[in-house]
Order: sequence, then C-alpha cells, then structure tokens
Amino acid sequence: MPVGSAYSDAVPTTSAVRVRPALPADVRAVRALVQPYAEARILLAKEMVGYYEAVQEFVVAEAEPGFTGEPDGGGAPLVVGCGALHVMWDDLAEIRTLAVDPAWRGHRVGHSLVVELLARARALGLRRVFCLTFEVDFFRAHGFRAIEGTPVSHEVYAELLRSHDDGVAEFLDLARVKPNTLGNTRMLLDLDDVPERAASVS
Repeated sequence: MPVGSAYSDAVPTTSAVRVRPALPADVRAVRALVQPYAEARILLAKEMVGYYEAVQEFVVAEAEPGFTGEPDGGGAPLVVGCGALHVMWDDLAEIRTLAVDPAWRGHRVGHSLVVELLARARALGLRRVFCLTFEVDFFRAHGFRAIEGTPVSHEVYAELLRSHDDGVAEFLDLARVKPNTLGNTRMLLDLDDVPERAASVS
C-alpha cells in the first residue's frame, strides 16, 4: 500500500485499539512504523538507539488479537500506531513521530494517539504543544493553529539553542534543519483554549 498521510481521523476508533505507554520491547515495531514515512521524508528518521533513549516519551496504539486480519486471530496484540511527547521547556512540548500503520488508516488511530499525548501534556502542567507537520487539517481539528516564527522569549530561545535535539532545532527554525522542514507547517496548541473534555471527544 503506498505511503500517504501518517495520520488518520476518518471514522470512530474501534474498541479493538487501545493506547498505552511504549515499552522497550515496542521499539522495533515503532521503528518499523516510522521507517516508510521517514523514507518519504514525512517524518524524521532516527537511529535505533534514539528510540530506546526516548522510549519514555512514546505511546503506542495496540490492536487486540482477532483484528489483525489473520485467520488464527492474530496471536499477540499488534502495534499499529505511535507518537511521542517531547518536553522542550517548562510550559512547552512537541508532539513528534506520530505514525499509523497504513492498513489501520481510517480507524482514528492518529486521533487516539493525539488525545493521549495531550492528556500527558496536561498532566505535566504544560500550557502549549507544538508540532511540525504536513497534516494541517488533522492538527487544526485538534485545536492547533499555524504560526510564524518561534513563540518564546529571547531568553528561552537562547537556552533552547543549547539543545542538540533536531526537533528543538526545527522548532527554532534553524538553518541547519531547513531540509527537514520543507513543506511542513509549524503549528501550536494553547491547552488553555481547549477544554479537556472537548479535546477528548473532538
């Protein structure tokens, strides 16, 4: 199946899918999900060690046995989506590495992942969530808006410059990561503007 959108929000999420924190045992499945999107330059590629180092940031969408299309019921649950929340500052995080198995597009797996990641952001006391995406309509439906520039103070900008993380460099719109950001839209969600209940059912 050709790679298209990394995200899905077409129909209600089936009860066969649940979102949970990622485990080190999920890393190979997460990398396999991301790889086609990385090759298509939709998502940023990472080395395997990078996934292990960031596993605490990830959640995965897991399909229950019996819904994998296999005649024997599928055996163990199958990881069909992933996403991460990367904290950048005391009030700011980024949703990154959001990917859905193409076979599971159309089941709102991407929506379920975003809802969980925003719930994590709220639990951490964050106020704003950033994303860099081709999927403008998807994120707009979750309350994000397109932005220009970098919405932090000069002092915070100077501190973020010390980071070696490519995602932070993309947030800062640095020249060295411009090839990674071509065609993407910079978007921001103010969590105070989106009631928690509305975010969970939108």
